[in-house]
This record gives sequence, C-alpha cells and structure tokens, in this order.
Amino acid sequence: MVSSVINVGPEGNLSRYLQEIRKYPLLTPEEELSLSRRWRDKEDVKAAHRLVTSHLRLVAKIAMGYRGYGLPMNELISEGNVGMMQAVRRFDPEKGFRLATYAMWWIRAAIQEYILHSWSLVKMGTTAAQKKLFFNLRRLKGQMQAIEDGDLKPEQVDRIATTLGVSEQDVVDMNRRMAAPDHSLNAPLRADQDSEWQDRLVDEQHNQEETYAENEELSGRKALLATAMATLNEREQRIFTERRLKDEPTTLEDLAHEYGISRERVRQIEVRAFEKVQAAMKTEIEARRNAGQGG
Repeated sequence: MVSSVINVGPEGNLSRYLQEIRKYPLLTPEEELSLSRRWRDKEDVKAAHRLVTSHLRLVAKIAMGYRGYGLPMNELISEGNVGMMQAVRRFDPEKGFRLATYAMWWIRAAIQEYILHSWSLVKMGTTAAQKKLFFNLRRLKGQMQAIEDGDLKPEQVDRIATTLGVSEQDVVDMNRRMAAPDHSLNAPLRADQDSEWQDRLVDEQHNQEETYAENEELSGRKALLATAMATLNEREQRIFTERRLKDEPTTLEDLAHEYGISRERVRQIEVRAFEKVQAAMKTEIEARRNAGQGG
C-alpha cells in the first residue's frame, strides 16, 4: 500500500525521518472520511497513502513509548507503520470514530508483537497477563526506583503483582528473565559433548488451530469494541479512550483543561461512555448469538 514509509532506514537517519514526516499534513474529519471511503470503495492507493502518512507522527509517538527494550527505534517505528497500514485496510469510516482512535490498537499490537519475538527469551509467556507484565514491569520498577539488576524486594514484588493482577511468582520470574544475560542456544551442554542447549528445548508453541482460534477471538473482541464505541460521540470517544483504554490514563484534570469543563463533568462523561459501551456490547453479543441460532 505505502511501502516507502514502512522502513525508516538506518538508526542514523532517524532524526531526518522524524523531520520528514512532519511535512505530511494532518487531515480534517471531512478529509479523512472522504479518503477512507475512496480506499474502501475504490481501493484508491493515493487515498490510502494520505491516510497512512498523515498518521506517521502518531506511530512515532507511540513507538517512543517502547524505548528501553534494547531494540533500535527505527525498527519499532517501522513495525508501527505496518500496524498503521493494517488499520487503514480494516478501517470502516461509517462507524463514527476517527482513524487515530482505531489505529492505536493496531500500532501498539504490531510493535508489541515485534518486541516479543525479538527478545531472546526461550519462553517468556503468551497469556495476556504475562504480556502485560512484560510491558509494564520496567515502567513500574522505574517508578519505585528499583532499576538496578537483581531480585526485587518483597514489598516491591507485592505492589507490582497487585497493580498488574498477576501472581508474585510471575513477577519474580519475569524480572529474572529480563535481567538475565543472553546465551547462545548453540552453546554445548558440556565441553566433552556434541549436544547443544537447543537440543533440550521443548516446542511449546500453539498448533495452527490454536493460533488461528486466538487470532479470531482477538479480532472479534476488537471489532466488538469498535462497534460499541461507534455509539459514542467524538468527545465521549476521546475521554473513554484516554481514561479506559490506555496503560497510563490521562488525568481528569488534563481532560478538564482540554475541554474547558470541571473534573467532575469529565468523570461523569467517562462513566456514561463506559455504560453506553457496555450496553452496546451486550446488545451486539446478543444479536450475534440470535443470528447464530437462527442460522
């Protein structure tokens, strides 16, 4: 679709890339709607190009949030750009929300999957809770000023486990994995043997059926949320996204300042939006269930 923007180039060119993407203008809601329809209805590549390039700054901003995993920033941005392109391919302009709101899911997912596959951890964990732990452990350790290598203190382990909803043992294990040095899987088990470490590894990957089922379930949940959020107006979508869908929610005070209303009013809008999304999701689930029974 827009292959020229996927690869940022060598790390040394990152500053130049960040300067270049500022040249692409942001789109008005009307322009975005028109371009999205042209891509959806006519597969207009030029329209898709404008949709992607106008959001490259958003990709770079999100990618910057994943610094500290030992991976080149240009590669993180490139993966985020791939996620942005996927978002444009799947975006439905008639749902009533902006492309940026929808694209953030795809951008983060692409970057996180790249990080997970790039880390040389034989088995880091594939559950949602373990992935959440992986991507939040470093941040929480920084907040507690526990950035040195080594085991965490018991009170730190307890706090992190409580915050992320995982077991204390999961926190200890993940911290040790992330702090451990890398070792070659081709290293011999013993000096007098030809066997390598990789010969003793057990293949714990899901089979194709399980992977397909997980991907289908994830796509279904995303589509369900997108449908439910279409019931919100633009301000409700913005506040709901900032308060409920971010790892580090925007404060009530910041949103109150942005919209020129009180903190309590922002809280009321957040609660109302959450209730509307819940109701819409229940309605959609029931409709799908009825449709399945009717078939």
